[in-house]
Amino acid sequence: MAEKKRYNIRISGLGGQGVVTTAHILGSCLDNAGNYASLVPFFGSEKRMAPVEAYVRASTEPIYEVGEVIYPDIIMIYHSQVVTHGKSYTMPFYTGLKPNALIIINTDFDVLTEDDTKVLEDLNATVVQFDATKLAMKIAGTELATNMAMMGMVLGLTKLVNTAHIEAAVRERFLGNSFVASGGTAALDSAIEKKFKKKEQLLEANMNVINETFKMADTIDITGSELIVRLKV
Repeated sequence: MAEKKRYNIRISGLGGQGVVTTAHILGSCLDNAGNYASLVPFFGSEKRMAPVEAYVRASTEPIYEVGEVIYPDIIMIYHSQVVTHGKSYTMPFYTGLKPNALIIINTDFDVLTEDDTKVLEDLNATVVQFDATKLAMKIAGTELATNMAMMGMVLGLTKLVNTAHIEAAVRERFLGNSFVASGGTAALDSAIEKKFKKKEQLLEANMNVINETFKMADTIDITGSELIVRLKV
């Protein structure tokens, strides 16, 4: 019998980092794998650098709850300001965190205070820190792939899906179901094909980022006794 898994995920970041896009792709990944998901975005002013959160419930069994994730099993933090400057709707950032939970932070430096560390140690949490933005720039050539790095890490750690399920979801997000050439002039056909090729290149770059974070996740033991796992990029 397959292992039953259930994760309540809170994703926090700033506008323009792809927090809501991540939630949508996570939902599609789980559906592709024959699992279940419910997702809710939550944001105020729709502008770059404004606080954004999204909530995803992911499970191998049917889900009947919707709405904000009050008690997360996993917290994903896309920008260190969520921790240090209160750029989040839920403060402190670990509010409601369940015991034995997982926190993934996009950072290349330590952002937790002594008080944060004490609380998380008492909860037996695991904090995975890695520079997702640096990885996105290194592999995809753009910081816009930061959300792909974060998504690859959480899916690699939870093992709810495989990379084929993710690629199908990312392809649907960026390319749609299929490519249909125009029935008009050759010039228009050529323009559409060029646009499609650019999207194919974007898909490939995003998947390269995801595949790399999947490999990084395989090196982590989230059931270990270490509070903070720092990964080099």
